[in-house]
Amino acid sequence: MAKAMSGQKPVTPSADGIARAARTAGAKKGLPPVHLWDPPFRGDLDMRIARDGTWFYLGTPIGRPELVRLFSSILKREEGRYFLVTPVEKVGISVDDAPFVAVDFEARGAGRDQVLEFHTNVGDSAVAGPEHPIRVVRDPRTGEPSPYVLIRADLEALIDRKSFYRLVDRGARHDGWFGVWSSGVFFPVIASAELPRG
Repeated sequence: MAKAMSGQKPVTPSADGIARAARTAGAKKGLPPVHLWDPPFRGDLDMRIARDGTWFYLGTPIGRPELVRLFSSILKREEGRYFLVTPVEKVGISVDDAPFVAVDFEARGAGRDQVLEFHTNVGDSAVAGPEHPIRVVRDPRTGEPSPYVLIRADLEALIDRKSFYRLVDRGARHDGWFGVWSSGVFFPVIASAELPRG
């Protein structure tokens, strides 16, 4: 719980209060300008985003997609921590991996001229390229890849398995790496030497 200012009652953050403030702040078109807001920190909220993109509040999945989209629109990352931010308050939440999941992508063109546009579980879209890089992290024990694409303002999406397999099908070799092209940028996935022969 956040500490109260002298003479004030402590403020306990709630999902309902955050949702009301987010609706007010997001009344205009587009995403709210969370990068411009620096409200007081009110403590941590018992909210978690699981690796598969499911949002939980008080241990229960949030079943309303429009509410998840609303919360996702006021998500901010600072110094490795995740917060829901409105003009009047900031609360911490926990994220198991990435806050979003890239559930699909569209590909236009081929080879170096290819353009990949990713779509997330919360309705965001981003074209992979210099502003929205793709990166792949490999588990040091199993070697299993975890691919990500930057969606907005230091917030990434984990690329789901089916989309990653489709990406691999569109891959190419370049400078000793196997990877994918998008918007004129090559994103390495695995060293060519590690690929099976044949």
